[in-house]
Amino acid sequence: MNLLINSRVFPSLLRKVCIPVIGMTAALGFAADYPEKGDFTRGSKTWANNCARCHNMRNPSDLRDDQWITSTFHMRIRAGLTGQETRDILTFLQESNSKKKAANNDTGTEKNVGPISSSGSGQAIYQSSCVACHGEDGKGLLAGVPDLTDRNGSLSKADSELLKNITNGFQSTGSTLAMPPKGGNSALTDGDIKVVLKYIRETFGTK
Repeated sequence: MNLLINSRVFPSLLRKVCIPVIGMTAALGFAADYPEKGDFTRGSKTWANNCARCHNMRNPSDLRDDQWITSTFHMRIRAGLTGQETRDILTFLQESNSKKKAANNDTGTEKNVGPISSSGSGQAIYQSSCVACHGEDGKGLLAGVPDLTDRNGSLSKADSELLKNITNGFQSTGSTLAMPPKGGNSALTDGDIKVVLKYIRETFGTK
């Protein structure tokens, strides 16, 4: 009987129990050693092109940041992603997660954005910080992203409200993703935000 257990049953149990545990332990080990932060904008594009078709824009808050690390490493091989693409996606998910909390915790206090003073054009700022989610035509590339060309949509709001939403982050009704503060680009100044809003109104707003 002991011989039977040792020669047949136990190896089978090892394969069914130990191998998955070893695999998960290895994934967690790699996750704990994650090397560097990726790029939010590239990550949103890579997520849309490689992940959204199966995961249907899963809400980043479904998992904790550390759980996203393990999940992203697991899916990297299946999706055929490079290391940089994986880091970019992880940054997009984690920052969307944390920025959603920040947006939900907004007290509603309007910030004085001051006079316009920007080092870049509205178009350049839009291309670097907004186009990944809102698209070249303003109609939105990801599920739940508002259509900026909609007559009754986001641009029907007052500038003061839109400036606050862009600055603090905002989640549209029906969207699983929150827009992070400053579109995920913390380097944007208050002047940059005014300039890009002016560009958005002139480009996509109703005439």
